[in-house]
Amino acid sequence: MKAVIQRVLEAQLKVDGELISEIGKGYVIFLGVGKGDGKEQADYFIKKIPPLRICEDENGKINKSIKDVGGEILLVSQFTLFANTSHGNRPDFLSAEQPDKANELYQYVVEGIKREGITVKQGVFGADMKISQINDGPFTIILEK
Repeated sequence: MKAVIQRVLEAQLKVDGELISEIGKGYVIFLGVGKGDGKEQADYFIKKIPPLRICEDENGKINKSIKDVGGEILLVSQFTLFANTSHGNRPDFLSAEQPDKANELYQYVVEGIKREGITVKQGVFGADMKISQINDGPFTIILEK
C-alpha cells in the first residue's frame, strides 16, 4: 500500500463536472493498493496518518497533526501509484490490486480514519476525477507499507 499525502489549504473533486467532495485545510491523500495488500497494511495507514505531525504550529514549526489543527482529508483511490515504468514508455499496472479488493481496502481505510475523529471526504472509486487543490507549503510525503 502506498499513499501520497499533500498538505492543502483547500481541495475540490469533481466527476463529470459535478462537485463530489471538497475540503478546507487538511490533506489530499492519494492511496494505492498493491497486490497482496490486506488489513495489516491498511491498519498501518489508519494508525499512522491521524497523529502524523506535518502541520505547522503557531511558531511555524512542523509540529502538529491534522487532528491538532482540525483539518479534513480528501482520500482518493489511486492505482497509478503502482505504475511500473521500467520497460518501454507505457506504464503497466500489474502490481496494483484488482478493483474489488482495492475498493474494499480503500473503504476500510476511510472508515478507520473517520473513527479517529477526522472528517474524511472521498472520491468516486474508478471514476475519471478532476481534482483541484491549493497546496500548502508545498508539503508532500510518501508513506509505504
